[in-house]
Amino acid sequence: MDLQSLTLLVEILDAGNLSAAARRLKMSRANVSYHLNQLERSVGAQLVRRTTRRAEPTEIGLRLYQHGVAIQGELLAARESVTTLGQGLQGRVRLSVPSGYGQLVMADWLIDFKRQYPGIVLDVVFENRIEDLLRDEVDIAIRVIPEPPQNLVAREMGPVRYVACASTDYAAKNPLPVQLDALQGAPVVTAAVIGRQLRVSAYQGETRREVILEPTLISENFLFLRQAILAGLGIGLVPDYVVQEDVRKGDVVTTLDDWRLSIFGTQMFMLYMPNRQHTRAIRTFIDFILERVRVPGYEGPDVK
Repeated sequence: MDLQSLTLLVEILDAGNLSAAARRLKMSRANVSYHLNQLERSVGAQLVRRTTRRAEPTEIGLRLYQHGVAIQGELLAARESVTTLGQGLQGRVRLSVPSGYGQLVMADWLIDFKRQYPGIVLDVVFENRIEDLLRDEVDIAIRVIPEPPQNLVAREMGPVRYVACASTDYAAKNPLPVQLDALQGAPVVTAAVIGRQLRVSAYQGETRREVILEPTLISENFLFLRQAILAGLGIGLVPDYVVQEDVRKGDVVTTLDDWRLSIFGTQMFMLYMPNRQHTRAIRTFIDFILERVRVPGYEGPDVK
């Protein structure tokens, strides 16, 4: 058994199936399957249970996987010690952030991080899909979700508050909804949903309600949604950080403020793979961002 074989096993189990591992390793699936079979033959035992969708470790496969992860970590640490000797912190961090939160809140943090650690390469993707952690080998993903996936490490970054809002011009010409049900008859501008209907959860004290809406303008791009709200195209349902500056300047007003609204979730999470060995660059970035969301006077994205 050699290091290359252990690395193959780690990649297969991290990826979850042979096809995904083949893409990450830039090999054909048949080649990955062949080398796995050779490894199992050399060990004399089955290491991975294969189904059409998943690859799961046997008991001995899990033990070898754990050894492989530990060895990769030691090699990575040794490589870092050699390459960074006498230099500043170096490395690469591939990050996936939501379009709105990434551009409106995190952009300044990322720029500050880059100034402080110029030797670290930041590779930032602006999109909203959780599976990026596997598909695109993203190191860290920032997401708004009700509950984090069980197969990922989730670090809380604070609550997310959605607001119902409109431009002052729209409010001057149209009555704003003052009852939750009135949203159903309003032109709603909000984030992408599956199908035409949008299920909005609303909380008021111990009361919880749901309202089904059919938005007239839908997009995953929160900067575009902000423009649409400012243009007076309807009632926006967006996280408060999207329009907080416009509210402060008086260009946007909010309504239904006694309700706490939620579409995709009420919590922001930092997500990353539990078994992936983190470089010093990644660990430094995680600590840097978590420190930013915990500074005095700031409690995550819920900025009033």
